[in-house]
Amino acid sequence: MNTPLLETSIQSLKRIHQGKVRDIYDIDADTMLLVSTDRLSAFDVILPTGIANKGAMLTQMANFWFEKLKNVVPNHLTGIDPKSVVSNVAEQAQLGSRAVVVKKLKALPIEAIVRGYLVGSGWKEYKAKGTVCGIELPAGLQEASKLPTPIFTPSSKAAVGEHDENISLQQCADLIGKDMAEQVAKVAIALYQQAAEYALTRGIIIADTKFEFGLDANGVLHVMDEVLTPDSSRFWPADSYAVGSNPPSYDKQFVRDWLESTGWNKVAPAPALPADVAQKTSEKYMEAFERLTGHPLVAD
Repeated sequence: MNTPLLETSIQSLKRIHQGKVRDIYDIDADTMLLVSTDRLSAFDVILPTGIANKGAMLTQMANFWFEKLKNVVPNHLTGIDPKSVVSNVAEQAQLGSRAVVVKKLKALPIEAIVRGYLVGSGWKEYKAKGTVCGIELPAGLQEASKLPTPIFTPSSKAAVGEHDENISLQQCADLIGKDMAEQVAKVAIALYQQAAEYALTRGIIIADTKFEFGLDANGVLHVMDEVLTPDSSRFWPADSYAVGSNPPSYDKQFVRDWLESTGWNKVAPAPALPADVAQKTSEKYMEAFERLTGHPLVAD
């Protein structure tokens, strides 16, 4: 286990954004350096405890999916070696296998969530109203039921420390335009379906996931940020899946469950994670990575 990296310090480039997990640095008019730290957020709050090797895992898993899904939609990768844009040896060492050089895109102000199974907040709403994000579903479904077809349920994109909120399809269209909303929904579902079919061959069910999209200078839609990682998806081991209960997951649900047990009010600051919870989370992430990609992580 490596000591978690909670923040990068690349003095040779200007940092233009610090997200929940990623530090982003300006390179030039067209590109930027995106570095995935070992920070972990839950309930939209950044935790004080990092997860060893998480940043490297997120980057390598996202790159795996970007390559596998490039037939569906362009992505933000440039293929430029991150170390080529940072001259200082000490700064290069921070990049390891956790950094990528990406295109500058105009981010759409939504998160594109695709649900293939009935779980989490969707299950709660379904029990109360028979809907998920206002979309009517057949009667008689149980917790963890596979939906007849995957559904697109967008959310707002909140600032760090604020909570994303589910929005209706009409609100999504109001934000990004009707044609773009329809294109995003179609592409997001296609990405999910192709990934979910592959994941099943590796013994993993992708219950739901979220994508982020942006437009290039020509208005061409690109998938960006990260795709199909344990931070943005709910992964279940297929061999323990059973309708009627929420299966154990490879994502940060393990952390969420522990936080829920503490009585924390989900407002910053969050409590520090016990060492065993942090270690088990890291191990879960690594297991998901190896099962999906078929090879071990290149750890920094």
